[in-house]
Amino acid sequence: MSYRIIKEKLAAKESILLDGGIGTEVLRRGIRWRQHGIEDAPDVIRNIHVDYLEAGVDVLTTHTFNLTKRNFINFFRDAEHMSLIGPVGLPTKAMELCHAAVSLAKEALAQTGKAETIPLAGSIGPVMHLFRPDLSPSKDDCLTHHSECVEILSDCGVDFIFFEGMNNTRETQAALQAAAGFDLPVWMSFVPGMDGNLLNGESLSDAADLARGNGAEAVLVSAGTIPMITKSLPNIINGSPCGAKAIIGRYSPPSWKPDFYPRFEDTDEVSPEKYAKEVNNWLDQGVQIVGGSSGTTPEHIRAVRGIIG
Repeated sequence: MSYRIIKEKLAAKESILLDGGIGTEVLRRGIRWRQHGIEDAPDVIRNIHVDYLEAGVDVLTTHTFNLTKRNFINFFRDAEHMSLIGPVGLPTKAMELCHAAVSLAKEALAQTGKAETIPLAGSIGPVMHLFRPDLSPSKDDCLTHHSECVEILSDCGVDFIFFEGMNNTRETQAALQAAAGFDLPVWMSFVPGMDGNLLNGESLSDAADLARGNGAEAVLVSAGTIPMITKSLPNIINGSPCGAKAIIGRYSPPSWKPDFYPRFEDTDEVSPEKYAKEVNNWLDQGVQIVGGSSGTTPEHIRAVRGIIG
């Protein structure tokens, strides 16, 4: 029933508010990145969801982005390093952690009395890393991976699948094909580059058309700075449901992987009020779905709710 409410809002061209960063919010609340918090600090994860719900979101997102056996390695130097400083048995825990993460989100919905009105989006990131399209494996490999992820989240009872941070069309096709075998709505967000196209240089407009033509009910841009998101919007706005959410905050890679991730500079002075103003500009351009990516907080989302009404 809760996704039907969102579908009706989309059809009526009403604005829809998503939540903001979860992984970065976990860090902001004192949980080290390699712990992820699901096992050893579940109250922190649950409270983050509650705070976003109380900030006025229309959709709650699971803390499952990057929570797969394939991309755990991105946060460590190598497998040996992961075994030394990561949680015990991390590579074998993806399914268990996904189930726990979805349960925490559902508990937050129940705690706030919104289980029947707010849909739960099952977040799935790229196979490897959203900022490294060059690492994306073959289409068949992507299909196997995403099929497993969709099946897990479907079994957990999410209301729809949200592929976040797609950065190339090959993986986009595989993700959409994986979701086609399940009776769940699908949304998809893309990572833009500095030129407003996909991060790997492919046409964002073509990628958006590909997603819509293969069942995605909404197409978004995410995981870019505010200028990157703004520049990319003309490539996804076409009258059908689309959205945007930006990164804020200084993003630096682990010291042992200095060249693996990009660094976003001068993005840590984006107050909730300033972010809401930028979001308002996106809404004026025709964006219908808004929220926040890494670095945004419940305070930023509350400010956005203030301008949406």
